[in-house]
Amino acid sequence: MIDDRRLYAPAAARNREPIREVLQRHLPPAGLVLEIASGTGEHVAFLAGASAPELIFQPSDPDAAARASIDAWATMLSLPNVRPAIALDAASPVWPATAADAVLSINMIHIAPWRATLGLMSGAARILDDGGLLYLYGPFRRHGRHTAVTNETFDADLRQTNPEWGVRDLETVAELAAANGFAPPSVIEMPANNLSLVFRRQS
Repeated sequence: MIDDRRLYAPAAARNREPIREVLQRHLPPAGLVLEIASGTGEHVAFLAGASAPELIFQPSDPDAAARASIDAWATMLSLPNVRPAIALDAASPVWPATAADAVLSINMIHIAPWRATLGLMSGAARILDDGGLLYLYGPFRRHGRHTAVTNETFDADLRQTNPEWGVRDLETVAELAAANGFAPPSVIEMPANNLSLVFRRQS
């Protein structure tokens, strides 16, 4: 019987292919990929299904309903390289995951308090070895300005929903990453005025 606890995010269907195209150039051929705030699980299911079985994906989310959806997607698609979702709060100083070859965070940092980004950077720095990948995707401001009117409107809506949310400055995020031992990011333009940021852990 199919587990019907699957959730759907319309944006995931729109952006999953461009994200996969970027990640296939940067993910290792084998190892462990930790996804932070996996949400519905659609991204991790799509990426795992398009990857070699030697590349193992560990999804996570602090929300129990999201974890149930993630596991339901993996079960429905019979994905042997997706582990059961774990409860992980990016802002926590202690993560249940202690090592990974890559850390992914898709559409999280603008829909979370800034402390989640602080925790993401410090947590990724703890568990990644030298050369390990940290990948961020979403809208960002550049040089203090929005890159599109739609992003400016989205930012205002986010801050009205929760004053602690909002589109972040790319330069501020890069400075925080550098303070945690990451090299400057490769910045890749994505559809719908989003960006991919590709960081590498360095000694």
